[in-house]
Amino acid sequence: MASRLLRGAGALAAQALRARGPNGAAAVRSMASRGGVPSDDDQATGLEREIMLAARKGLDPYNILPPKGASGTKEDPNLVPSVTNKRIVGCICEEDNSTVIWFWLHKGEAQRCPSCGAYYKLVPHQLAH
Repeated sequence: MASRLLRGAGALAAQALRARGPNGAAAVRSMASRGGVPSDDDQATGLEREIMLAARKGLDPYNILPPKGASGTKEDPNLVPSVTNKRIVGCICEEDNSTVIWFWLHKGEAQRCPSCGAYYKLVPHQLAH
């Protein structure tokens, strides 16, 4: 048992001596010595990187941001982007209501919510890729 401890301690001491620089000082090995901690921009790849670059240009290619509010009238309907000719929409008719009214929104004229009467209009949207 004691011999195992001595061998382990000897290995650690040898490793510490190898880690020392030419002047005898311990070599510091940290992320900062190799250029610092990488940022999100350095690490992002694929779709995440595409979204970050688009956000810098003020674009929202995948509808991540909440839609801009509209009055919900027939003249100024809420715009709902879609890559197809129909989309399901959920309307929370009253601010403190916990019920969502779901209905299909089709391409063409603005349509009303069956419960509260707010208008929604489907607009075409192209994906970034």
